[in-house]
Amino acid sequence: MEKDFLVRFDFAIKNMLRDKKNFDILEGFIEVFLGKKCQIQEILESEGNQEYDEDKFNRVDIKAKDTNGEIFIVEVQTTRYTYYLERMLYGVSKAITEQLGQGDKYGEIKQVFSISVVYYDLGEGDDYFYECKSDFYGVHSHTILKLNRREELSLEEIKNGDTRKFKYTETYASDIFPRYFLIRINAYKKFIADAMGEWMEFLKNNSIKSDTTVPGLQAAKEKLTLLKMTKSERISYERHLDSIRNEKEAILTAETDAFINGRTQGIEEGRAEGIEKGRAEGEHTKSLDIARRLKSKGVMTDAEIAEMTGLSVDEVAKI
Repeated sequence: MEKDFLVRFDFAIKNMLRDKKNFDILEGFIEVFLGKKCQIQEILESEGNQEYDEDKFNRVDIKAKDTNGEIFIVEVQTTRYTYYLERMLYGVSKAITEQLGQGDKYGEIKQVFSISVVYYDLGEGDDYFYECKSDFYGVHSHTILKLNRREELSLEEIKNGDTRKFKYTETYASDIFPRYFLIRINAYKKFIADAMGEWMEFLKNNSIKSDTTVPGLQAAKEKLTLLKMTKSERISYERHLDSIRNEKEAILTAETDAFINGRTQGIEEGRAEGIEKGRAEGEHTKSLDIARRLKSKGVMTDAEIAEMTGLSVDEVAKI
């Protein structure tokens, strides 16, 4: 596999894949991981993907619409984010609400597909690729609810002589509600010789087979090469790599400091607890010695000795 001279996917998606001439790479990526062929029509701008420095942790990388009006959100996260699932939900919610203008019908809403490529250990699981979709299931029967939707005929259908006022289509909630896809890069371990395996090699190891025929990868091999970048693009790319290294170093430093501080605090607490425990044991030994002497004289009852030394009557009786 070719390596080292290719631009990292996380940089490409933030900079190069927004260009119409590179839509074929994005389309191939969607086809392989979603099993859905699409033709990207345009990149959409919204509150969710504006490139403001102060909002860099609350934006999506690409929000694209295909020729069918469906929306694809693609996001790459290289460092740990505590509320990442909530962030995914927010981005999708914005993409849904931004589709409708005042007075538009709810039927105008198109399905949204969210794809997240995560380069840190998110959650626990034995797979590197996860899908989340919504359907209505019977609480008792566990069957999926099938919906029969009544839709008005289009003007074209009426012109073609269809006299029905409405048409009926069978659908499921998962055909309407958003679908989420999560690609966990760190969980990918073993190469499997299929289209998804080749894409994972590119995502994780920056490698593409020289003779690849996988959708999107042939275009990526040709277009995402360092040799074809301008001087300013290379400088931007180097800054991107430095930023990733600095973020990871900052996180590692913070985790190390937290571990050291926690360990030091634990040692100090353990030392204080040990001193207190030793003091208590010393006092108890001293009380036993006094009780033993008093009892040997035979002039006091066990109850009186217990009251004087702070021991229990049972402890005194066993002396």
